Amino acid sequence: MKEETIKETDWEQEPTKVECDHDCDSCTEKCDEPVDFRAKLNEMSHVEKTIAVVSGKGGVGKSMVTSLLAVATRRRGYQTAILDADLTGPSIPKVFGLKERATQCDFGILPVLTETKIKVMSINLLIENETDPVVWRGPLIANTVKQFWTDVVWDQVDYMFIDMPPGTGDVPLTVFQSLPVDGIIIVASPQELVSMIVTKSVRMAEMMKIPIIGIVENMSYAICPGCHEPFYLFGKSHIEEVAAEHRLDILARIPIDPAYASACDDGTIEQVSTDVFSIVADRIIQWRKAQ
Repeated sequence: MKEETIKETDWEQEPTKVECDHDCDSCTEKCDEPVDFRAKLNEMSHVEKTIAVVSGKGGVGKSMVTSLLAVATRRRGYQTAILDADLTGPSIPKVFGLKERATQCDFGILPVLTETKIKVMSINLLIENETDPVVWRGPLIANTVKQFWTDVVWDQVDYMFIDMPPGTGDVPLTVFQSLPVDGIIIVASPQELVSMIVTKSVRMAEMMKIPIIGIVENMSYAICPGCHEPFYLFGKSHIEEVAAEHRLDILARIPIDPAYASACDDGTIEQVSTDVFSIVADRIIQWRKAQ
């Protein structure tokens, strides 16, 4: 099977112009039947469950959570993949220490494999230099994310985790309408602002009719190296109130741990061992079996 390096210009193309804004609930047009906007998966691909990892704001460690969920699920023996949908701030390749560029074959684009064979596709695996900014307009970015689904050969994937950009803009809307997302995991932090931010994510999930698997609170606390007691850098957590308000399951509270940051910087995230994410992986597996 012939493989070729992908040219950056292959992806810098104008998206297909679509007049419909896909918001059927507020649309005044009277269509005969609902329109299915889902993109067709590559014919050589097979993906069992697709889970979007979302946050209403940036800086909450969403990419780290996505990576560790993929690692923990892979350790359970499942075929795992990550689709990096954050095109303007892609960090997944660095977290896994990936340096090579993606290649293509007769059937499409081949994802890059990590040391433990997690399949990864990110814009940083396609551009010449990982520090080059992606200065594209929203529709082109959204169309590229869709191509990550239609043009990439995702061979025999049990769990695909989609690392989403923060907010509720073009890319999240494209992912939720174009990809068959089975569930959402919300990542938040303990600050007072979290209630409003989580509510935005919850309401978008409800609008798109996608079930929420649960919420992960990152940077919940730190462990004092002297007394080994937890202390709360951001004050008292409000995660219980927020979860109760929206009837969400709290999947995990992740402490601030320098080992996480070092692993992300060094590209050694697959060497991190944590019971917290093993528990979350088990919850995800149980959720899948209950579907």
